[in-house]
Amino acid sequence: MVIAANLTDNFSLDDFMANPPDHTEWVDGQLIETTGMTIKHSRIQSRLDRYWGNYISESGQGGEPFVELPCRTLRQGRRPNVSYLTSQLLDQYGDVAVLPQSPPLIAEIASPTDTAEELFAKATEYLESGCQEVWLVFPETRWILVITQNQTLAFRSGDVVSTQVVLTGFSIAVDELLA
Repeated sequence: MVIAANLTDNFSLDDFMANPPDHTEWVDGQLIETTGMTIKHSRIQSRLDRYWGNYISESGQGGEPFVELPCRTLRQGRRPNVSYLTSQLLDQYGDVAVLPQSPPLIAEIASPTDTAEELFAKATEYLESGCQEVWLVFPETRWILVITQNQTLAFRSGDVVSTQVVLTGFSIAVDELLA
């Protein structure tokens, strides 16, 4: 979902942390605009945010899902498509402009402008920066990969995907999410 469009040469990671411009990430020393979202991508993002939110309410686990939450990894400023913050993280960081770490649960939804290499690199980056579980969602092939520090699981049409480490007990049919 990221197409490099150099918006300014004098914008640092500290600038991003203090005041992240909408629809941007800070990657490899440059502020870039995030583009490439389609209706299908947006629909899946909205559904996953809603399903995680409903599950949080029903299960009483606390916390909150977010769409495009600005966060800092060890080397970049990112905006995961969907993320989940625990109650503890909300209490600790609820008033900052940018979360100073990766959220514990993240979903990245592949758009037509993404490459698999870029998505796997993002997943690795998130996991190295405090994330415990990353969902890579591939709408066109109807695959969802769930990646943790210890394993990578693949789910496809006809399967039920479930969280592995964070948001214990959440599951949804791949076909329902990607419909």
